[in-house]
Amino acid sequence: MIASFLEYLVLERKYSKHTVTAYKKDISSFQVFCVDEFETDNLKEVNYSQIRSWIVKLVDEGISNNSINRKVSSLKSFYKFLQKTEQIKSNPLAKHKSLKVVKKVQVPFTSKEINEVLDNLEVGDDFKSIRNKLIVELFYSTGMRRAELVNLKLNAVDFQSKTIKVLGKRNKERLIPLISSVINTLYEYLVFRKEITSNNVSLFITEKGKKIYETLVYRVINNYFSVVSTKVKKSPHILRHSFATHLLNQGADLNSVKELLGHSSLASTQVYTHNSLEKIKRVYNQAHPRSHKK
Repeated sequence: MIASFLEYLVLERKYSKHTVTAYKKDISSFQVFCVDEFETDNLKEVNYSQIRSWIVKLVDEGISNNSINRKVSSLKSFYKFLQKTEQIKSNPLAKHKSLKVVKKVQVPFTSKEINEVLDNLEVGDDFKSIRNKLIVELFYSTGMRRAELVNLKLNAVDFQSKTIKVLGKRNKERLIPLISSVINTLYEYLVFRKEITSNNVSLFITEKGKKIYETLVYRVINNYFSVVSTKVKKSPHILRHSFATHLLNQGADLNSVKELLGHSSLASTQVYTHNSLEKIKRVYNQAHPRSHKK
């Protein structure tokens, strides 16, 4: 039952291995709870009050509302699958409301901070320096995710059309335009890359010719931005956040930013609009009939 659901996530929903593992862990932990508390491992017979008992237990254990909502979401998807495959008549979580969470405001880097980092990256004329410079430039000029950057292939770049092909969540491909400065850094990087003996088809490799990994990329971003920024979080995601916020501040269309980020819905992109007060003020002052009155 659980195995068929996980197979469905892999084959039909195209979920990543990491995501499927998380779903398996969440559902299995609930099943263990049912065995311990209700002496049953048959999840088809579970009702909402039993699920509610599990949620209360998680709260008592001090698990954050965010984490609990994620676990319940896994379970809800599982029951949707059982309902879809006619193994149950109704989803016991159909009317469940998520626990309230305090939204953490992600503070993007300022243009000044990013320019300072890029100016410092001009120094250095070796493989590692050029590679790290390209990593920073690609994040800020494309808004791609860390996993997407790590998994880029050599043939992802089309120099003629000045675009890069990114494989996003659920294996969805998207083309992102590249600005001239990034194209130039790409040319530089590929010259150095040819000097490293490697049969790896990944765009980004280590000095030993192996594919780069996510912790290395995080370290690159964190190290460079720690020099210029006092923000608590200095990660690839904050660079992605900065990319979206700066585009919106400069008047970019929300739908266009959505496509560039690879979001499936506008709701995901709208989280970046709260930082676009600068743009809102500018539009307001330009458009309001009374804004120019003294």
